[in-house]
Amino acid sequence: LEEIVITSYQVQPVVCRRRMTRLDELGKKVGRTVTLECQVAQIKQTSGPTIFTLVDESGTENAAGFIEAGKRAFPEVNQGDMVRATGDVMMRGGQVQVELARLEVLHGAEAKEVLDRIEKAIDDRAEPADIPLLIDSPVLEKLHPEMRKIAKIIRRAVFTAQPILLRHHADADGICSAVAIEQAVVALINDSGGDFDTANYLFKRAPSKAPFYEIEDIVRDLDYATRDNVRFGQKMPLILLTDNGSTEEDLSAMRMARVYGIPVIVFDHHHPDEVVDQYLDAHVNPYKVGGDYGITAGMLGTEIARLIFPGVDQHVRHIAAIAGVADRSEAPERQQYLDLVADRYTEEECKKIALALDYIQFYLRFNDGKELIKDILDLNKDHDRFRNMVDLLVEEAEFAIAEQMRTCITHVIESTLPNGAHLFKIDVEIHAHKFTFPPPGKTCGEVHDRLCQQYSGKPVVTLGFGPDFVVLRSRGVFMNIPQMVRELREEIPGAGVNGGGHLVVGSIKFVEGMREEVITRLSDKIGKFSTNVN
Repeated sequence: LEEIVITSYQVQPVVCRRRMTRLDELGKKVGRTVTLECQVAQIKQTSGPTIFTLVDESGTENAAGFIEAGKRAFPEVNQGDMVRATGDVMMRGGQVQVELARLEVLHGAEAKEVLDRIEKAIDDRAEPADIPLLIDSPVLEKLHPEMRKIAKIIRRAVFTAQPILLRHHADADGICSAVAIEQAVVALINDSGGDFDTANYLFKRAPSKAPFYEIEDIVRDLDYATRDNVRFGQKMPLILLTDNGSTEEDLSAMRMARVYGIPVIVFDHHHPDEVVDQYLDAHVNPYKVGGDYGITAGMLGTEIARLIFPGVDQHVRHIAAIAGVADRSEAPERQQYLDLVADRYTEEECKKIALALDYIQFYLRFNDGKELIKDILDLNKDHDRFRNMVDLLVEEAEFAIAEQMRTCITHVIESTLPNGAHLFKIDVEIHAHKFTFPPPGKTCGEVHDRLCQQYSGKPVVTLGFGPDFVVLRSRGVFMNIPQMVRELREEIPGAGVNGGGHLVVGSIKFVEGMREEVITRLSDKIGKFSTNVN
């Protein structure tokens, strides 16, 4: 026979096209070898193996690659790659894990086919359930499509192992809005096969002292996000702002987030500035559909939480009622939410919970106080501890408020404005206790409440000021604080005026040397607004 010599040839690896296993099927295949087609969501190098977080159309699981202790396995694989993984299914620490024998990066049409399949499936899974609102509200009905959009973005982040960073105003309404979302997201993570550690790295809640996203906040958040991205291979987070995020004061932080490609979504009830919308992926605000601040952030958060994970409905619905009384909503929705939970919590009990939240958050400062807050909101199983804790905190808070009022009420200065409103001023820097509860804003609010009772039926404005700030509270005067801030900034260029809040409740900051002129001009502007005298 004539010998044939092949001189030109190529050696190529051949992959057996065996049936692909979905990640949600791994629990049934322990001890067997499987092949997966997934996207790499995270790569974490440990002192032992390299841990790859894999995502497909059905869920998220971890796979471990090992060459030698502390050395990166499959270094050619990067976060975001489409891969074909082969390995043995094992149980580690009570969780399913694939011990990788092979991890191949897919390219071209093959990678696109896997990506398209995963994207479509995740998009379908992320679509919120079609459930009705808890109450009858024309404003909330108009907001419902955008609330569904926010819920879908959050659900998608969970299904793709994208961390979620929730920033909220550090008052009772802000806490309520954020904790409702927290309960839903953690429940969704657990329902999707995650555990305590997964929930901790995929979701973080952080209070913000100001009612807007400050530079101090975004810098801290970017620092942590970039470190986690480099050290643990985490994706950059989705940022969710609640009870803040709608105003011009948020712009600087949002611009920083955009530099890093971080998506930002907002639900808020402060008067919005349209300029922020260009930096947001979704924006829910009652003012956008003819409503006002009476639809509080906590109400919005409760409804969005139900869309994220309907199973938390009975667990969180009372949070909307607490938020309504906390922010003194006068909208009809407040009473509907109270009626919804009247068999469990009276209006007076909701007020106590709100006060307890304000008190505990003052001492928590920048900490989220996760388990403490859950106890106060009656979200843990120990109902007796909830009652005892709320009663104790309310007793302490009321004593502190009474002491503060006894100290400062005699220093209130009264005058009458041209529009007939009674203007009351108090220097909370020198006539109130500092660095203790209640803080200046709460002190001003308590003084205002007492003056409103004293001057029942008459328009009342209270200004609590310090060296470089003034806190405003109003009843019966149709003010527009954001508008006044813009005008003062232009009229007194050397005062460095900024601030905001709601239309009739808010705070303004300025340089100390211009205090008298700013307060004088501010008083003049308040005196020109129309009033409502009962």
